[in-house]
Amino acid sequence: MLRLVARSSLLRSSLAVPLARRSASTTSTAGSGSALKTGIYATVLVLSTGLFAAYYFDSRSALHRYVFTPLLRHTLDPEASHKFAVQVLRSGLAPRDVVQDDEVLRTEIWGEQLNNPVGVAAGFDKHGEAVDGLLNLGFSWVEIGSVTPKPQPGNPQPRVFHLVSDAAMINRYGFPSDGHKLVLSRLEARLPRFQSEGEGAARPASLRPGAFLAVNLGKNKSSPPDSIDDFVEGVRAFGAYADVLVINVSSPNTPGLRGMQTRTLLEELLAGAKKARDEAVRAQGTSHRPKLVLKIAPDLEEAEVADIASVVRTSGVDGVIVSNTTIRRPSNLHDPNRYEAGGLSGPPLKPYALATLRTLRAQLPATVPIIGCGGISSGADALEFARAGASAVQVYTGFGYDGVGACRRIKDELVEALRAEGTTWREVSRRAVEELAWKGEKGREAGKEALTVGRLVEEAEELKKLVDGLGERIAAGPAAHDVGSV
Repeated sequence: MLRLVARSSLLRSSLAVPLARRSASTTSTAGSGSALKTGIYATVLVLSTGLFAAYYFDSRSALHRYVFTPLLRHTLDPEASHKFAVQVLRSGLAPRDVVQDDEVLRTEIWGEQLNNPVGVAAGFDKHGEAVDGLLNLGFSWVEIGSVTPKPQPGNPQPRVFHLVSDAAMINRYGFPSDGHKLVLSRLEARLPRFQSEGEGAARPASLRPGAFLAVNLGKNKSSPPDSIDDFVEGVRAFGAYADVLVINVSSPNTPGLRGMQTRTLLEELLAGAKKARDEAVRAQGTSHRPKLVLKIAPDLEEAEVADIASVVRTSGVDGVIVSNTTIRRPSNLHDPNRYEAGGLSGPPLKPYALATLRTLRAQLPATVPIIGCGGISSGADALEFARAGASAVQVYTGFGYDGVGACRRIKDELVEALRAEGTTWREVSRRAVEELAWKGEKGREAGKEALTVGRLVEEAEELKKLVDGLGERIAAGPAAHDVGSV
């Protein structure tokens, strides 16, 4: 019996050593695996945090321009990707431009200071859903709409087409709109619940110092083509919620709308809009007085631009946006979608918009600012518009292609160019406006004479170069002629 007990104790002892070793080994292995998992999770967390920081706090990040935006463009159809972008900006999770704007970017319109001259054109945030998200990207002018009095679906889909090889776009949206009532509710929801007396009147409708909120007003497709009622209703509805009200008579996708750019109808329209604005201001009893701005097409003849300018000069309208999309199709377009019907935007629009701006600038006094829009995708493009007499610019298609960093990138390029020239945006624009703006009939005649003299001087210089070149060739002798004919 004693022997059995001894053997049993010995057996237990001999088994205990391997079991202990195995347990220690198992514990060690489990500990190593747990540490590995923890390390992996920590690495993923750090990388995710870093990527989110690059996404959220650095709108200039290459992630946006070269990854996110192309990914959206290739995985969703153009309208779906547009809607997705608006919803991200609406959510508050979109990136932000946290860099303070350089002083050389500051501009002044109607005596108000803007932090920079870069705005986003109407058409991106059609229903006023992402105002603050767009302002967070660093735009100084956010224009929502076009907004029509009654809700309407717009034209049938598909109605948006990317021309990727041309960095352009064609759309025939046809003013899809949630209508005045719903868009107004969104703008009202932005307003603070409590404010001190007089604070609302002093603060811009954008609720951001150095920035404007504009509402682009359109008309319903079912309304009579020559009726001004939809625009007048829009002025009355949004006057208290906007810094700028834009009268849009230039979209090519609403039948009869561009016909309102003719002199007689335009006179009636602008007079009615101004009257409605002034009556609304008096009724509200506040000092808030939104500016009235006209948006025109780039497809007008010079005589038509002259008629529009004449109406603007006498109507009391505060400014003009040049321009909307074009119905023309330049011969240098390559993308198969170039044959789609609708308005063309992006770089191919730029020459038409600039030509219209230059023509109009010569017909309007310096007191009426022009906002340039059409094909702007770089700081160099923006400066070209400033030198043509624009006080500020707007982007749309370039923003769509480049993503959320487009505004900051354009501003950075502008700063670099302006500092290299030792000047500022305000100075470039001011000089151009002073030189090119309409100065009355006498001033216009003097401008024509100066232009004629300038052209004669240029032609004389060209002729002198030709004569000098001919003299050099003659002096060189026959050998020079033999070489030139090889």
